[in-house]
Amino acid sequence: MRRRLFVMLTTAAVLLVAAVVRMSPVSAVTSDPYAYKNVRIDGGGFVPGIIFNPTERNLIYARTDIGGAYRWNQSTKSWTPLLDWVGWDKWGYNGVISLATDPVQTNRVYAAVGMYTNSWDPNNGAILRSTDKGDTWQATALPFKLGGNMPGRGMGEALSVDPNDNRVLYFGAPNGNGLWRSTDYGATWAKVASFPNPGNYAQDPNDPNGYLSHKPGVVWVTYDPRSSTQGSPTKTIYVGVADKENTVYRTTDGGATWSRLAGQPTGYLAHKGVLDTENGYLYIATSDTGGPYDGAKGDVWRYATATGTWTQISPVPSSSSDDYFGYSGLTIDRQNPGTIMVATQISWWPDVIFFRSTDSGATWTRVWDWTSYPNRSFRYKMDITENPWLTFGTNPQPPEVTPKLGWMTESLEIDPFDSNRMMYGTGATIYGTENLTQWDVSGGQFTIKPMAKGLEETAVLDLISPPSGAPLVSGLGDIGGFRHTNLDAVPPMLFTQPNFTSTTSLDYAEKSPSIMVRAGNFTDADRPNDSHVAFSTDGGANWFQGSEPGGVNEGGTVASAADGSRFVWAPRGVTPVYSVGYGNSWQQASGLPTDAVVESDRVNPMKFYGLSGGRLYVSTNGGATFTATAATGLPTSGKFKAVPGIEGDLWLAGDGGLWHSTNSGASFTKVSGITKSVNVGFGKAAPGGNYMAIFTVATIDGVTGLYRSDDAGGSWVRINDDKHQWGNMGEALTGDPRVYGRVYLGTNGRGIIYGDRTGPPVTVTPTVTPTVTVSPTVTPTVTPTVTPTTGTGCTATYKPGNQWQGGFQAEVSVQNTGSSAITGWKVTWTWPGDQKITQLWNGTPTQTGANVSVTNASYNGNLAANASTSFGFTASGAATSPTVACAPV
Repeated sequence: MRRRLFVMLTTAAVLLVAAVVRMSPVSAVTSDPYAYKNVRIDGGGFVPGIIFNPTERNLIYARTDIGGAYRWNQSTKSWTPLLDWVGWDKWGYNGVISLATDPVQTNRVYAAVGMYTNSWDPNNGAILRSTDKGDTWQATALPFKLGGNMPGRGMGEALSVDPNDNRVLYFGAPNGNGLWRSTDYGATWAKVASFPNPGNYAQDPNDPNGYLSHKPGVVWVTYDPRSSTQGSPTKTIYVGVADKENTVYRTTDGGATWSRLAGQPTGYLAHKGVLDTENGYLYIATSDTGGPYDGAKGDVWRYATATGTWTQISPVPSSSSDDYFGYSGLTIDRQNPGTIMVATQISWWPDVIFFRSTDSGATWTRVWDWTSYPNRSFRYKMDITENPWLTFGTNPQPPEVTPKLGWMTESLEIDPFDSNRMMYGTGATIYGTENLTQWDVSGGQFTIKPMAKGLEETAVLDLISPPSGAPLVSGLGDIGGFRHTNLDAVPPMLFTQPNFTSTTSLDYAEKSPSIMVRAGNFTDADRPNDSHVAFSTDGGANWFQGSEPGGVNEGGTVASAADGSRFVWAPRGVTPVYSVGYGNSWQQASGLPTDAVVESDRVNPMKFYGLSGGRLYVSTNGGATFTATAATGLPTSGKFKAVPGIEGDLWLAGDGGLWHSTNSGASFTKVSGITKSVNVGFGKAAPGGNYMAIFTVATIDGVTGLYRSDDAGGSWVRINDDKHQWGNMGEALTGDPRVYGRVYLGTNGRGIIYGDRTGPPVTVTPTVTPTVTVSPTVTPTVTPTVTPTTGTGCTATYKPGNQWQGGFQAEVSVQNTGSSAITGWKVTWTWPGDQKITQLWNGTPTQTGANVSVTNASYNGNLAANASTSFGFTASGAATSPTVACAPV
């Protein structure tokens, strides 16, 4: 019987075959073991879905729009991330548009993933499946994109498991792709060709960016398990569609045929469809938009499945002038199915409203009521002791209060096993209660607390770790940023006075690290007198505003002089400026293009750098004027930083590789073996070393990962693994100058990750570059010798430098000995053993066996008579002093 029913189902011809997600390291680069965890903030972003398993107590999942999925841990009352294995190649998988937990075999869980349906995400979506509650996953790629961070992402759930035959899953797809089905536990999928309506609603069909023109499509699937028996696919299924005239469909024959549900309301979109099987009611919550940020009208309806009768049960009907919101969050108390709750989709002012009915929607009570305006009475009280920053530092006037009850409350869920426990998602966190039924007690109040421990959903835009004070200061999207005095505790408050919606750039004065500066964004119309730049003189504990030049709307990047005496600021879209002092006045910087990325030298307080359009610009007069260096071949955009303690030592990350300069950007050497890098940062040198540890998010040996070098870039170790990739990581990156090996990594949706070494102790020999002064404690075992050999028109002089076990460093000077200029040179020598160059700057090396040749770089080949230049290198093997020869080319 079951086989015949499957044959009858009408499906598209295409069949999607599953793929196993690779989760084992493949890099040939040496690895170094690390332990990683989040810098604790708790929450920080929108949680569009919370999913309780209906048959296993305390099995709860949460999905986020950019930060992956999580599983609840009841013993610690915290969330465990499930998609940290997602890497740069599939970063969009951290956008979870729907999640389904299997009610039959509860170890099974499924996620529909993909972040954007426009060009922003290069990959198609996928259905992930797990048989161990999300600890490991397999994936089936879809032939279209999914939009975990697109409009309508709070509607749902679009992915579901048949409670009668859990081999069967349905998934509602966006943008005209209709309804899909799997009959083998999600391994393969086929389109349900008989489903008639893929959904036509888009917030703005003409949006040229392809974002608001997104069509949420088929948005929820709800089964009526009474229509079949265990082991046979459910016959009656309800499906919600983003179509204001045709928003609910039903099949009564297991998906063979579908029809628009007769008599349904029109004019609105059904965000949710929840079925009460005990009383025979399908409830829908509707709004005039797909959300999650807007919605001005809506209704709640009850459909009697036995009679086909629709009843409007809106707490505030759309026809009322008091209805200025749509409805979305919708839930049933499964212990008492006549009890239902619904939330306003958006009620920005004065707050979200929850409604509760104990008689299937005949009557309602509100979570708060007006008394005498502007006063309100509350059926709840909030306790945010664990996350005090949720006040956002505001002090609103009545009728508004802080913290807010919520906003963007698309998911409101009563625990199916416990009438007292409820969780709901907001734009900032997960809130919940464990004494919900106090709502129904006269004069009673239930307590709402944050329930977001372990769920970290911030987008990290910048990080600094100064040598004194708090170990970390963060710049975040949407919630500004924090001063983290304890990495494992929630900070008490985010940045205020001024409060930036997003902090785009941070810096500190290297020689006076208590001096800090930050730049950021906010809605100018809301705060016309505030500045987009702020300063601190106590390590970020307190901040004050500077002034700003006209036309500034976004923060851009900002840099502090090494001694904190002045600042250079490149606001987005505005000519860069500099200020002597704390921004009391600003002067235009000449020679630096608009939207350049600015950084400061960490030694010379008068030296600043800018990167724009593949050129490196330098100022030696405190930012007043900038001049482009001769360096070429740099990426058109990227991130760069100056090394503390060494003037002019720069590292630059971008498409195509990683570059190093030891002469303030006059020239750069591309680091061999790195084909792409995202960011670079520095931390405390390894024991025995005198050059800071370098961290980079880069592609080495074809593997994109997080890497560390303890020898000035001569060699690298991978310090993450394929289970810890965190999507498109690396927008922010720094090491810790006080703890060797510690790294702070910014992610786009998984918060701030920090890692510490767990491997055996490391000891290195000090590294010397051409601009580094050798420490007095270093005693080279090779006696410096000079062996000049004159070639035709030029001579080369080899000077040994520092050495260490397994390697050494040297410098070669080149001088034009002729009477006329030369346009190029070539230095050659032969190693006496198995020595091999590992890194070389200011030249281009070629090595075949023991034979080495070095030709000039593009910027140092032209030498006038008697003029000289030099190049340096590090090499593996025993230190030696070969005979070198030079010839003009």
